[in-house]
Amino acid sequence: MIVCPNCNHPNPDGAVQCEACYTPLPTTSQCPNCGASVQVDAAFCGQCGYNLHSNTAPAAATSVTTVAPDNPVEVPDLVQPDPLLELLQPNALGINPEPNTNSPAAAPLPPTVMSTPRAEPAPAPVAEPAPAPVPEPVAEPEPAPVPEPVAEPEPTPAPAPAPVVEPAPAPFASMTQLQQVTARLFHVQSDREIELPQGLSVIHIGKPNDRIPPDVDVSGFPNSEVVSRIHADIRVEGDSHYVEDVGSSNGTYINNSPLLPGNRHRLRPGDRISLGKGDLVTFLFQLA
Repeated sequence: MIVCPNCNHPNPDGAVQCEACYTPLPTTSQCPNCGASVQVDAAFCGQCGYNLHSNTAPAAATSVTTVAPDNPVEVPDLVQPDPLLELLQPNALGINPEPNTNSPAAAPLPPTVMSTPRAEPAPAPVAEPAPAPVPEPVAEPEPAPVPEPVAEPEPTPAPAPAPVVEPAPAPFASMTQLQQVTARLFHVQSDREIELPQGLSVIHIGKPNDRIPPDVDVSGFPNSEVVSRIHADIRVEGDSHYVEDVGSSNGTYINNSPLLPGNRHRLRPGDRISLGKGDLVTFLFQLA
């Protein structure tokens, strides 16, 4: 079922245009998860909630490669050390210098005195608080005496309602009859009227055959050779009438426009129904 985006009319599956307002219907496809019919531009399935764009592969991340330049690295020339500095700094060459006897001896360090920690006095014991006295139970007051119930006076009975007198029926009320709307097909070429049978939900139009006998037989009309034996159907749904082609050879035309197989058209008073090509067998839809 395809819902019209203009008037919200439900259309059968495979319909190209709305049968109520003739608006082109959106193209549908099947959900790859549950097979339900969904619109082509839909993002999620309305039946199972499947993401219809999940099959698209993400774009491959482009890797950026850093290429080092081909410029040569300049290495500075080695500098020869000064021979005088090598003599003044023998530790740089791994040679221990001889002790200088002319330098005065270093003074000895004073002895380290270790201090003994003092013993701190123990804290005085804290006295525990005395337990709170338990309150004595208070005597409950005696309940007040319950007053005796007072007898209520008996209610006075209400007076009986007066009888309602119905109005007399109108003299012509029983003679009113409901008017029923009947549908007719007016044959343009012969000026004949065909009243559609009542009580049928599907009315078959065609010529006598062994499979589906026609409810509207057009074999006696002029140029009936262009009409197939099983040509078209008129479906009745409430107060609405719909016409559809059921696979005829020469097709069905509504107001000079071809009715595609699988689609149906909602009939309105004055619509022109042509059975076959050339507008040779033509009916006008009427309501009376």
